[in-house]
Amino acid sequence: MGMGYSLSWLIICLLSIIGNIVFEIEANCDIIYKDHSICLPKDQPSKQPYRTAYHFQPPKNWMNGPMIYKGIYHLFYQYNPKGALWGYLVWAHSTSKDLVNWTPHPIAFYPDQEYDINGCWSGSTTILPGGKPVILYTGINSQNKEVQNLAYPKNLSDPYLIEWTKSPYNPLLAPNLENMINARSFRDPSTSWLGNDGEWRVIIGNEREQQGKALLYRSKDFVHWTEAKHPLHSSSGSGMWECLDFYPVSISTLDGVDTSVVESGVKYVLKVSLFDVAKDSYVLGRYIVEKDVFIPENESLETGSWLRYDYGKFYGSKTFFDSSTKRRILWAWINESTDATIDVKKGWSGIQAIPRTIWLDESGKQLVQWPVTEIEKLRTKQVIHPSTMLKGELTLEISGVTASQADVEISFEIPTLENAEEMNPNWTDAQTICSQKGASIRGGLGPFGLLILASEDLQEYTAVFFRVFKDKNRYVVLMCSDQSRSSVLLDYDKTTYGAFVDLDPLKEKLSLRSLIDHSVVESFGGEGKACITARVYPTLAIDEGAHLYAFNNGTENINISKLTAWSMKKAKINEET
Repeated sequence: MGMGYSLSWLIICLLSIIGNIVFEIEANCDIIYKDHSICLPKDQPSKQPYRTAYHFQPPKNWMNGPMIYKGIYHLFYQYNPKGALWGYLVWAHSTSKDLVNWTPHPIAFYPDQEYDINGCWSGSTTILPGGKPVILYTGINSQNKEVQNLAYPKNLSDPYLIEWTKSPYNPLLAPNLENMINARSFRDPSTSWLGNDGEWRVIIGNEREQQGKALLYRSKDFVHWTEAKHPLHSSSGSGMWECLDFYPVSISTLDGVDTSVVESGVKYVLKVSLFDVAKDSYVLGRYIVEKDVFIPENESLETGSWLRYDYGKFYGSKTFFDSSTKRRILWAWINESTDATIDVKKGWSGIQAIPRTIWLDESGKQLVQWPVTEIEKLRTKQVIHPSTMLKGELTLEISGVTASQADVEISFEIPTLENAEEMNPNWTDAQTICSQKGASIRGGLGPFGLLILASEDLQEYTAVFFRVFKDKNRYVVLMCSDQSRSSVLLDYDKTTYGAFVDLDPLKEKLSLRSLIDHSVVESFGGEGKACITARVYPTLAIDEGAHLYAFNNGTENINISKLTAWSMKKAKINEET
């Protein structure tokens, strides 16, 4: 992720207010909450209640380019070895054989040259012909200008790629001031792709006078680059574009497609991380190879019609093509919601979302995501509930699972849609509707869904649910993640998130899957058509105090046609030796 967003979020954190909490430094705990014993031992982060069990994160401190090489998955990520907040950035490195368990390795490279002395920021990996991996990354030079640099492994016979070397030609790309390129908004090179003419292409994020741009560069040797006469795409009023991603998706199959494939039978995805609004947004369209331009299918970004991978906390995302399984896999950063003071005290901040397989929906209108199947190896103690009619204002406890560390799948059937609420024509923003109609607001068809990380008395819970509205001759399905009651003692960013789910409840079941991991809830609605990630910090529903419920707060009965839940085992992630 680019520095711009990280700094922005840090400012937001510093402006947050923590209420009704007293911090006391004691011998055994770095933080104690008044009237409730919650210990955050800074020197033992594994014992903290908000530390995740199967989401990727470093052992401590603040947390770019994923790839697969010789059957081993590599994750390079921005990391501050000196503290829990954004600051001294290096490229850290971990590997995995299953995308679940991760082994830490020495830092891949540090900011130690004139062209990156003020930080090694985001970038991407590319596999060159012959299977040689290289990294393009943004460095902040001694004049605080953003430039692009190249690194490559010292020993290609080492499948773990432990040692890396910076190119003697660095910096390869510097902002052309004659072309009015902002030297402090020139970052995050994408994975490169090879054109039919034998030249490599790469796009770099840029902004000038609120016009976001994907600047295009070409090279024959991956060292000497020439700026194209025009960007791949640009959009007025959209602000800075960070962490660019550009790749093809198959129209006819679920298989992923290599980034350098240029053929019929694919659509292209342009994804940008919009710095001004802190959202990852994408558009589908056509890539005109001969002109090196991208043309969105419908409206352009400035109209506000973009789609999102995830409608919650999900930023700085990056995909890569997994050649071993023919999947395109999506990664993203999930930041904290707490005040920076707490992050410093607990000694760490930031995690990675569970890697997701991503493909084009059969409608051709959007992308669909689903957690990689490998995560299912952590499932244990399966609980299956029989089909149940859930009446209005009732909850059903899903017992027998570790509710703070679980995977739950539930499907709903609606016996009748006659009493669906009318859709207000002014309701165009899903998040606004969810904020106004939270889990406690009773409706006709909904809210119904899950109460996650809930206390036994339901003082605390995070609600993930559906509502169904009638809009003229069709029905509209709304998915919400309501965090307003996620903690009774701790004050933090409790934004309620929302998304519309593109499905017909007359013909399809409303399905919901949630991955629960102590302080993060990743939810997938409609088999991955809508995704919402929430970061929550309960103070009652911790460990064995956490419960999981299905609920219906609508006037109409809802049938639970499927309910299966699993406790999740702890993954081995960057364990210190």
